[in-house]
Amino acid sequence: MSSLFQSFDEPSFAGAGTSAARLAALREALSRQGLAGFIVPRADEHQGEYVPPGAERLAWLTGFTGSAGTAVVLAKEAAIVVDGRYTLQVREQIDPAAFTPVALAETTPEKWLAEHLPRGGAFGYDPWLHTQVQVQRLESAVSDAGGTLVALDANPVDALWNPRPPVPAEPVRVHPLSVAGETATAKLARLREQLDDAKVDGLIVSDPHNVAWLFNIRGSDVPHTPIALGYALVPALGRATLFLDPARFDAVALAAVAEVATVASGGREGLARAIADLGATSAAPLKLRIDRDTGARALQQLASPERVTFDIGPDPLTRLKAVKNRREIEGARAAHRRDGAAVTRFLAWLAREAPAGALTEIAVVEALEGFRRDTGMLVDVSFPTIAGANENAALPHYRVSRASNRPVAPGILLVDAGAQYTDGTTDITRTVSIGKPTAEMRDRFTRVLKGHIALATAVFPAGTTGAQLDPFARRALWEAGIDFDHGTGHGVGSFLSVHEGPQRISKLGHVALETGMILSNEPGYYREGHYGIRIENLLVVEERHPPGAERPTLGFENLTLAPIDRSLIDPKLLGSEAVAWLDAYHARVRDVISPLVDEETRAFLREATAPLA
Repeated sequence: MSSLFQSFDEPSFAGAGTSAARLAALREALSRQGLAGFIVPRADEHQGEYVPPGAERLAWLTGFTGSAGTAVVLAKEAAIVVDGRYTLQVREQIDPAAFTPVALAETTPEKWLAEHLPRGGAFGYDPWLHTQVQVQRLESAVSDAGGTLVALDANPVDALWNPRPPVPAEPVRVHPLSVAGETATAKLARLREQLDDAKVDGLIVSDPHNVAWLFNIRGSDVPHTPIALGYALVPALGRATLFLDPARFDAVALAAVAEVATVASGGREGLARAIADLGATSAAPLKLRIDRDTGARALQQLASPERVTFDIGPDPLTRLKAVKNRREIEGARAAHRRDGAAVTRFLAWLAREAPAGALTEIAVVEALEGFRRDTGMLVDVSFPTIAGANENAALPHYRVSRASNRPVAPGILLVDAGAQYTDGTTDITRTVSIGKPTAEMRDRFTRVLKGHIALATAVFPAGTTGAQLDPFARRALWEAGIDFDHGTGHGVGSFLSVHEGPQRISKLGHVALETGMILSNEPGYYREGHYGIRIENLLVVEERHPPGAERPTLGFENLTLAPIDRSLIDPKLLGSEAVAWLDAYHARVRDVISPLVDEETRAFLREATAPLA
């Protein structure tokens, strides 16, 4: 069975010799410009999680292909800073004679720069790849070294990268109102109310996810997230402009967008002209909002400061998009029923095949994607599937390659995977015992499950933040002196990004949860070098009405429908209330999924969802 959406070959951008040669060429280019160094983040001009091939500058220069990292290049030394997900991968992919790997937990790129930049040196950056906040941190670091930060007109890596992959030009398509649930006209009206409250004259929409949501369009410019890379300019008064090549639209899509906005080509240059035109027709200087999280510093250079001033703050669309409407929630439920049937078929297949000992992690990934393809509605996976056996399961963000591929041997198998359907985005993690689990595995799994259930059943006053809810998922682990180092939950889009803000459940989740927000619930436990455990469902925030309630109250509806491995549970440790919740959840899974699967899978499902008590 082949995989449509995932490759198991690590992308090869630069071998040791190639990386050293590219680094030398970059240093020569910097020297010609009188620069002591340059920073290369893993970013595009929209600061997206997934970037198009032509924006993989960090991978081209260093060979490192992780989704986050930063290279700091100086004349005599160079560092690549990565977070804890990639400390092993970076050492396998880079040339250690060219780049020194640095753990983000130990130092930031800015701190390393401040400590290593030669005194008085001029340090360059590409203003399209950094936000205002990031530039301020760079300025502080360079200042500490007595240097000067220089915004470059052109990225020197681009001049060296030949041939460089072209700018994406995939078709732009309409996202149907039947699943979007709200017209672009209505969304623009709500946005303009927000702009009026913020006392700004317009918004530069730099986040392509927000562009897609606002105009009810989708694209295929980056892997796994159905967006088209572009900008929009939305004045508080007047017609909006969408900066995407009209040639990328079919007649239906173009007509739909043209009802509410002018579709203009020209990209950055077109945006600059539109801002200048807007400023020229205004009696007083305009104030335009730029998103603090995705708006590049270069956007502030697109207009004369005498005519336009820029307000750096949150894009109101981010919160509007996070609160799903009735149709979006209905779509999410439908997508999860469909996905739950595919995942249950996969779990039944795994139960049949794993005992023979012939499976590998890659075979698991391909099988699960195959069951999702069988639905006939799979558009893409929502992220590269994590399928980790035993010690690989202890890596929370593990991604199998042909080099790392392990047999599915007795012990633990962790599978974290999601799908993109037109009506919804899914993300589910199931941890499965292969053979008989140890007492320790059952203890740890049960504690993770207790935390999962505690969060799923939480009832809380409106205004509660994700940070306040985060301890619900950790208490049972803390009682045993253990914990997990990632967040408990992230926001999820509606046929958009599987990682969506501003909502999240974590120690840093300071945004209040609102009715209609979708989040993940995924506590875990990881014993390095041995095994890992994670249980993940998606939740939607809903109103609750406890008897005698004195203030607005919220809770969660579970969207995800698939069995949780009963063999890994210690019922006594779980406790009677949690056992009752699990039995009720499994009864719901059985009732909803059974009509959607074959008889062989139904037989598995009956056993997998039998009462625990």
